[in-house]
Amino acid sequence: MPAAEKKREIFFSELHPDSNQAETAMRMLENIHGILALEVIHPQQLNVRYDLRYLSLADIEETLTEVGFHLDNSLILRLKRALYNYTESTECANIGCLRCQDKSTRDIFIDRYQKQAHGCRDQRPSHWRDYL
Repeated sequence: MPAAEKKREIFFSELHPDSNQAETAMRMLENIHGILALEVIHPQQLNVRYDLRYLSLADIEETLTEVGFHLDNSLILRLKRALYNYTESTECANIGCLRCQDKSTRDIFIDRYQKQAHGCRDQRPSHWRDYL
């Protein structure tokens, strides 16, 4: 595994309307640049392999939280997150990666918006939209 490639576990809370958050999160993250592999271990556990030059675990978890997923916040997992955040930010600074986190986060939100069922789409053909 190259130095900038990381493999981490993301644990979700059991107290959520979606009983299979890991599968839902996997579908949402699968086309994001920088994510190399996703594997559902348990309905509340998702293993993710990603390239640190493009995004970090903190970026992934923050995006999942903003979209509505509930992460497991037990003491041991919060300590692990803090340690991963520190080591990844230090490693990123040491290898000199100048990644743009906003692009990866933006791609996640755009992808989720396009897949979400809502009333913000104009169902008319594009040539009809010009007349109104």
